[in-house]
Amino acid sequence: MLAVSDTGVGMSTDVQKRLFEPFFTTKGPGKGTGLGLATVYGIVKQSGGIIDVYSELGMGTTFRVYLPRVDEAVPTPHAPDGPAVPGRGSETVLLVEDEPSLRDLAREVLETFGYGVVEAASPEAALERSRAHPGVIHLLVTDVVMPQMNGRQLAAVLREERPDMRVLYMSGYTDDAIVRHGVLDARASFLAKPFTPEGLGRKVREVLDAPSA
Repeated sequence: MLAVSDTGVGMSTDVQKRLFEPFFTTKGPGKGTGLGLATVYGIVKQSGGIIDVYSELGMGTTFRVYLPRVDEAVPTPHAPDGPAVPGRGSETVLLVEDEPSLRDLAREVLETFGYGVVEAASPEAALERSRAHPGVIHLLVTDVVMPQMNGRQLAAVLREERPDMRVLYMSGYTDDAIVRHGVLDARASFLAKPFTPEGLGRKVREVLDAPSA
């Protein structure tokens, strides 16, 4: 059992009932997209464990994570399949991410691997940038959870205008949580945050090189 406690403002009973929902937030519109606890819940459940929360208003919160005991030896991890260094490309990528530091990092990584990058900080800006771009946009790389319009909705609008464009979704939530709550189809290309530069490069190349549906 792993316990994590704080001495903060605590949570009401109503908040506690919803705190593991991926898109539940106690913040106002535009102030945040969720508590992030759906990611924790997904990891614990996938590991065969359970998570318990106890909280009182004005007294703080304690989370307890229970994981199963493993008696057998832990297997030696194997190196991931595929090339250590992702293949380079020259395609154009529309990058949509509302977190500035992550957007800057992703742009730098993509440019390092040879891609042309059109970046946008919001779905509205992405639509404007796409319509103003005169050439082909080969791939949309978009966050899933954004204010006003989520990544799936953005992709649907853009694909009406650019039907050959491929899509790669990013999220800090697990793909299981995203699919389970009906935000993405299980067949969608997905990259979990945080990711390494090599992980992003490999996934982009994988989506671009995949056979057409």
